[in-house]
Amino acid sequence: MEREIILASSSPRRRELLSKMGVPYACISPDVDESFSGPPREAVVEIARRKARAVAQSAPEALVIGADTLVCVDGMALGKPRDREDAARMLRLLSGREHDVFTGVCVICGKKEMTRLERAGVVFRPLEEEEIAAYTATDEPYDKAGGYAIQGAAAAFIARYHGSYENIMGFPVDVVAGMLAQFQQ
Repeated sequence: MEREIILASSSPRRRELLSKMGVPYACISPDVDESFSGPPREAVVEIARRKARAVAQSAPEALVIGADTLVCVDGMALGKPRDREDAARMLRLLSGREHDVFTGVCVICGKKEMTRLERAGVVFRPLEEEEIAAYTATDEPYDKAGGYAIQGAAAAFIARYHGSYENIMGFPVDVVAGMLAQFQQ
């Protein structure tokens, strides 16, 4: 019998990528504390775990997937911008340099729990103030870690990247597929 799969997220990008994998799933957005004072690498794994555990409590027979993504530059985590000024600040920090995108994934089924951390590197070309102003005037930066979407208009800011494109979007499908396969054996 196939287990029900639940994505513990409200992210449209995660839903889109999981759907592209051909995985039938339900979606429940958990209400969890996303604050964490440790390093970004640890934070994304811990927050992904919190999301998955919150949903798994109400669906103990289901296979639950939680994920969290942070952009990190100079050891500083950039979450979702609070407002236009915060988004512009983030884009200025990223302009003309490389940054890390960390995604933590947690899969839980019953008492079995597995976590993974993925990293990708992204290099922004130098940005002009006019470009930053035009981009922050759109709706795109405001629900994305680091204030940009690689799959959107900010693609024009990217000089190059290494690692998983989907990880930069916030959901490393290759990692998730491998984790799901281990649970369904």
